[in-house]
Amino acid sequence: MATKESVVHDDDYSLLKDLKLEIDTTEGTFSLCLWIYLLSSNTTPATIIREMHSDIEDDTPFLVLNEAKKMMLFPLLFLHIEGPHPVDSTSWTVVPCTSSEIECPFDKWVHVGCEISRHFIRLHMNGMVVGEKPLSSALKNDSTSDDMKRDHFVKNLPLELSIDSSYASEIEEGSDGVWSVVGGKASCRRNFSLDAVLFDAFGHPVNKEMEVVASLLYADNGAPVEKPRDSEAPLLTSYDGIEYASYDRPTKLVRGRASFKLKISQLSSKCDNRLFRIRFNSPKSGRYPFLEAYSRPIRCISRNRNAQTSSLQLKKTISAALPLNGPQLLGLDDDGFLPVSTVNDSKFMFPPKRVKVGSENSSLRVHVDPILEPGCNSNAFITNQETQGENAFGTSLEEKHENLEGTDSTLSDSERVQARYSTSKVISTRYPISDLTVFKYCLGSINERALLLKEITTSATDQEMGDFAQQVSLYTGCSHHRCQILIAKQLVQEGAHVWNSISQNSHQVLWENAVFKIEEQFTKISRSRTRFLTEQDLELLRQIAGCRQYMTLENFEKMWNWLYPIAFFLSMDGINAMWATKSPKWIEGLITKNEAETSLRGPRGLQEPGTFVLRFPTSRSWPHPDAGSLVVTYVGADYTLHHRLLSIDYRDINQKRLQDLLLAEPELTQLGRVRRELTNHA
Repeated sequence: MATKESVVHDDDYSLLKDLKLEIDTTEGTFSLCLWIYLLSSNTTPATIIREMHSDIEDDTPFLVLNEAKKMMLFPLLFLHIEGPHPVDSTSWTVVPCTSSEIECPFDKWVHVGCEISRHFIRLHMNGMVVGEKPLSSALKNDSTSDDMKRDHFVKNLPLELSIDSSYASEIEEGSDGVWSVVGGKASCRRNFSLDAVLFDAFGHPVNKEMEVVASLLYADNGAPVEKPRDSEAPLLTSYDGIEYASYDRPTKLVRGRASFKLKISQLSSKCDNRLFRIRFNSPKSGRYPFLEAYSRPIRCISRNRNAQTSSLQLKKTISAALPLNGPQLLGLDDDGFLPVSTVNDSKFMFPPKRVKVGSENSSLRVHVDPILEPGCNSNAFITNQETQGENAFGTSLEEKHENLEGTDSTLSDSERVQARYSTSKVISTRYPISDLTVFKYCLGSINERALLLKEITTSATDQEMGDFAQQVSLYTGCSHHRCQILIAKQLVQEGAHVWNSISQNSHQVLWENAVFKIEEQFTKISRSRTRFLTEQDLELLRQIAGCRQYMTLENFEKMWNWLYPIAFFLSMDGINAMWATKSPKWIEGLITKNEAETSLRGPRGLQEPGTFVLRFPTSRSWPHPDAGSLVVTYVGADYTLHHRLLSIDYRDINQKRLQDLLLAEPELTQLGRVRRELTNHA
């Protein structure tokens, strides 16, 4: 059981085999409560607790996990007439026990309460009664027991270390669920970010003093990845710009969270194409499975920085010849990188950076991949005027979007934010927000940026936020940062208001009670008058929040940071009309990558090349520069699935419908459909 101290100790927990309790049954009633952590490697059926008597050599089952992974509570030997016979084990199968209707979760803490009375036995799981059985008393005394109090459920909560992937950055997830990071030699590898979080059994962050270490393991057998002779450690961590072997630099939890900037020096191709995992654990707190967290399988790849110059020159020429109109498909899965310094073009206003080159059939593919923001899917900055002369969305208020379907003519959230900054056409020479803050934001992880923006928005004016957004865009070379910074005030303030109205000062709320307010706020922000969130949409939001029956503030913020940029994006006139269109349904609600891929696979294989669906990437949350963006999942001419970020020039939405701009892309010919089934999660 967990202690109330601020330090995690090795003796805070014990193995079930070491658990021994002496119970006097002469009173006829008692309650037994304990937190149990069962490993998925455990075989079933299994006896969790046995009943032993001083006068009998054999034991009998008391608490059992059956073949269906459901808890079973048996009567007591001398308290109930129906108790199992200690010698005849076959009698246990016919004993009138009580069983839970739900499976017991593995690799997760579960609270089990056993309430024993002369006339019944009652089984509790996580504070709820899951099974009850009336029995006959073997004693004459007819006293009864009180119901188990809920405070047994909330005392001395155990702890669990986990990975918060919602704040991960510079990690690409494949259709097989495998993560990909860029590693290898020092000149090519990139930092990627992961957060380790310490929760209690209710999912609340816990402020405990604990050091966490990251290590690299092989995914197939869990063995440590070896350090090659005369080479670097396989996993490196960065502090203040200096790299260390990860096992030499433990990170302390701050308010229950430890943020890691990591690099992998070993390539999967140099290790027989084996996959890796990152393990976070606390060596000083004991080797308990619940104090260890493992990432998904990781493939470490290398990307060539010395490809042929001719390809870049050709792509550069095509890009310069075409206007920046309409959607541009920016590859999430393209691997070609070339140094922009090989192009002698004074139009590029930034220092030498890498350029990401898309597939051959794309109409516009060149974009800057900045040094401070590697992998950011943003358009190349072509002229100084384009950076300084446009507001956050590349459009002015004088250019009114065409109201395609007679939607509400009131100003959307996006238009209100544009109005705030439409007069700011030139970068100011004085910045109340310091240069140090700007650089901290540029170099920080997604989690660090979110915390920094929350702090800034408490005192900064709208003009200061606009200047800050311009500076960050300038130093990172990514214009998409501006939108995330400019919506920060509204996102934080409205999020706090929604949570306060939902929670009423409670630490956690029922999810089913919270969804009504969440849907109401989504409808308000997105200006959605005819289309609302479905049960499947709400279920996806719950998955993103990482909660089950109850939602905490941290769960809410995960969900809100993903949902708000989407609602904001949908509030734009052209996009709002597209969202409201139900036949055909251009944007298929809130769907996962797997759902999009499944929809493009028919019973006889993939659909026709050019078939596509639009979705919002579940891995992009505010303030990630791509939060709220659309991704096109489509069947390519090679009969494989592709995922591309859709970069939209909003200046063109008032001239052409986004639908027409999409179909003008050579790779996209027809809209696909998504069939979704609601899946209930325990």
